[in-house]
Amino acid sequence: MLRKLIKNGKLVAAGLAAAAVLLIGLDLLFPPSLARYEERSDLVLDAEGGILRAFTTSDGMWRLPVRAEGVDPNYLAALIAYEDQRFYAHPGVDPLAIVRAGLQWARHGRIVSGASTITMQTVRLLEPRPRTLGAKLIEAVRAVQLERRRSKAEILSIYLTLAPFGGNLEGVRAASLAYFGKEPAELTVAQAALLVALPQSPERLRPDRHPEEAARARERVLRLLADRGAITHVHAQEAGEDPVPMARAALPFRAPRLARALRSGGGGTPVRTYIEPRLQAQVERIAEDTAAGFDDGVSVAVIVVENATRRVIAYAGGTDFWGPEGQVDLARAVRSPGSTLKPFIYGLAFDDLALHPETLIADQASVFGTYAPQNFDRDFLGDVTVRTALQQSLNVPAVMVLDGVGPMRLAARLRQAGVRLEFGSLGGAPSLPLALGGVGISLQGLTMLYAGLADGGTVRPLIFSEGEPTQAGQRLMGAAAAWYVSDILEGAPLPPGRGQGRGHVQAGAIAFKTGTSYGYRDAWAVGYSAAYTVGIWVGRADGSPRAGLYGRSTAAPVLFQIFDQLPQAAAPRTAPEGVLEVAAREDLPPAMRRYRPPGLWAGASGAEERPPPRIAFPPEGATLDLSGVAAPGLPLRALGGTPPLRWMVNGEVLAATETFEPTVWQAAAPGFADITVIDAEGRSDQSQVRVALH
Repeated sequence: MLRKLIKNGKLVAAGLAAAAVLLIGLDLLFPPSLARYEERSDLVLDAEGGILRAFTTSDGMWRLPVRAEGVDPNYLAALIAYEDQRFYAHPGVDPLAIVRAGLQWARHGRIVSGASTITMQTVRLLEPRPRTLGAKLIEAVRAVQLERRRSKAEILSIYLTLAPFGGNLEGVRAASLAYFGKEPAELTVAQAALLVALPQSPERLRPDRHPEEAARARERVLRLLADRGAITHVHAQEAGEDPVPMARAALPFRAPRLARALRSGGGGTPVRTYIEPRLQAQVERIAEDTAAGFDDGVSVAVIVVENATRRVIAYAGGTDFWGPEGQVDLARAVRSPGSTLKPFIYGLAFDDLALHPETLIADQASVFGTYAPQNFDRDFLGDVTVRTALQQSLNVPAVMVLDGVGPMRLAARLRQAGVRLEFGSLGGAPSLPLALGGVGISLQGLTMLYAGLADGGTVRPLIFSEGEPTQAGQRLMGAAAAWYVSDILEGAPLPPGRGQGRGHVQAGAIAFKTGTSYGYRDAWAVGYSAAYTVGIWVGRADGSPRAGLYGRSTAAPVLFQIFDQLPQAAAPRTAPEGVLEVAAREDLPPAMRRYRPPGLWAGASGAEERPPPRIAFPPEGATLDLSGVAAPGLPLRALGGTPPLRWMVNGEVLAATETFEPTVWQAAAPGFADITVIDAEGRSDQSQVRVALH
């Protein structure tokens, strides 16, 4: 008999061992699936960890990642007291709860309280199944498996991320933001009680649809918490008097275009940016207010950069995100920059020691091959200093300097610095129109270049989020050249209404440049202080013209409004080595007193200082019909030459002109006219035209 018992005992032990091995094998082969938990909403965060923008999951849910330590402890205590008082003691299944539920069922003939633990509910959220007895058994096994693999805090985090709260809200963080407009770390007792109640029946208890049902469910939770000692009865009564939310609030939605570009693309791993939340709110308000002032499809894009680190601390890729074309990121869109590249043209020339801010340069009618640029106001100032030429954004001097520097060289330098340039119909060949906006560039690229000016001529990529590597800088121009450019731009004319004594006091110097593209499609203003660089673009997303869209009057005021929001720790700009500071132009070396571009006219060798005059209008062989003109006047215009210019028509000498403004000849009779222009050095040009009168 004894032998038989021993034998049977061995068989039982062997059976138990085999069952244990089988269970362990099954546990290893079929672990609980965490797929639903791992597919969380992508989050893009600001510099303080707040949400800039969240994205729904592939199944359209707001499933925001949250950790147990990021939730109000009172909420966690209420959740455990209401759902699973022995959560920290049981292994996933609570035998005492099962016995209690069985006895209550036997006594009352119905289920009074369930035996489902928080871990079992978490399993149900991970692997939804029909509510059957078989499903309950599977959940129990899965709960034990989950407890073996995850800590209690991790299991709570999974539950807090997946628990349903009505509609497409999953997780306590999404619910707290949608119903209360706050993070779950800041919940009140009343709010915590409502969020404990909602997962019991999330659709029936939705406060935005069934507020009375939600209030009654909250009351039941508060009463039970008070009975179990989790809160006092006084606190329960006070919390029950708070109103329940009647509507869902929108989730945070700052810098939406930037967030879209930076989102991680799955898994709910947050991307943390350097966006400063208060500054971002101010920038978006200023941009929206500016766009609203036009009310005809105009949008505004803004980038603010911290110079020392190149971190982007504010970013508006446009306004009216949900409007027509509102989702186009206009801070990254390629546009014509107008005159905003002129500082870099002069910077390279400063590097070459070809000129100095006090060098004289001719602002006169000039022809470069077949290209004859005009100033914005179609007037010429004659001889001006380079400082004046850049501050007044004169076109002819800029083209003249670019002709000497070389458009290919400028474009190559900008590309080496990491800026994307597009030449469109020009087939990628940089040419002189580059000086006036004949190229495509983005606000992001332009702001990066100006941050390089603020850093002594060294350009580095902008940094948008944590984890981006800091890259070595690319020298665009020397420190002395960058200092010259900054010194000039600090004296640029302020936008309308911005002068001192009109309610504006500027603490610290701001160097800035404006630009307007052809056809008034783009208005630009980019500026920098010692600490920050700000870039502004104003225009229409579709690139259509908008009359009155000037950089100085439209974009520059926005630039200064944003600088008003920034700390103004003014640091005096000190001249680096190599800067030539002079009291007067005469103190410059002789070769730098007047700019003489190579290839256009010679230097100090005694050859021509200016190109010979050429008749620009009327052209040779033209027929001019002046019929019906009361006082038939013919404007005569020349390019080049040394003033004064003297005109002759059919041998008759007209009055000399000291400028390059047109001289008007009054035609007295029809027929051919021989026209001659002679400059101060005796050089001349002729043309013959035919005049038709009445």
